[in-house]
Amino acid sequence: MTFSALHTRRSVLTGGFTLAAAAALPLAAAGRAHSAAGPDVIGCAAWGARAPSEPVVVLANRPERIVVHHTATANVTDYSRQRAFALARAIQTYHMDAQGWIDTGQHFTVSRGAFVLEGRHNSLAELRAGTRQVRAAHCVGQNTVSIGIENEGTYTSQAPPAAQYAMLADLCAHVCGQYGLPASEIYGHRDFNATSCPGDRLYALLPALRKDVADRLGTPLQDPEPDPEPDPESDRVWDLVRQASDPPAAAYAEYLPAGLLP
Repeated sequence: MTFSALHTRRSVLTGGFTLAAAAALPLAAAGRAHSAAGPDVIGCAAWGARAPSEPVVVLANRPERIVVHHTATANVTDYSRQRAFALARAIQTYHMDAQGWIDTGQHFTVSRGAFVLEGRHNSLAELRAGTRQVRAAHCVGQNTVSIGIENEGTYTSQAPPAAQYAMLADLCAHVCGQYGLPASEIYGHRDFNATSCPGDRLYALLPALRKDVADRLGTPLQDPEPDPEPDPESDRVWDLVRQASDPPAAAYAEYLPAGLLP
């Protein structure tokens, strides 16, 4: 999909979507002012990550956008820190052992209990510095120019818990603030790849998410300018550099296979 088509589709969705009260956790974080320090992010070492199978590549460029995902796992009511850690380990295991990637594919994960976890190693350090990004494997064609955020759960017919949504907004605001991104540069995975991710309900919330992030940043929400079409020659070069770290788009249809994580 071209960016022009994307913007046309986005304009249809700019109506007032509101987050359904998913009766999960109290919405203590909603509407609060953005903190320069950002949300508390649990680093790879704290949740017990394995070492990458090869060095993680840090790119000289800043990201141009945020891409939102869902994990397509069960909508559990275990909102504990321990559950969040187990989720992060399961994602890394699947990505490294089944997909053959060097590490977790996304940069950050937001659990249903509103814990934020670092995904690919060095993502947190580069976010704090605000000048470079880690090359990832969360969205074909966007892995060198975007920050990927996974949200635990399956949001095809259910909305995320209120606290999880509020934490996602906090994290997006922090990423935007650190990298100088406008809130309008928040997209869903399906905007770029042939996938249902991040689910119909979460995707429908993206206009509201952009507004909430803009409010946290204290900036007006504006429609982004259409980007130029990508250079095919440049894309071919990056395909070689990735060395098969990106799967085909169809591999994203279901994030974790059933049974990998209770």
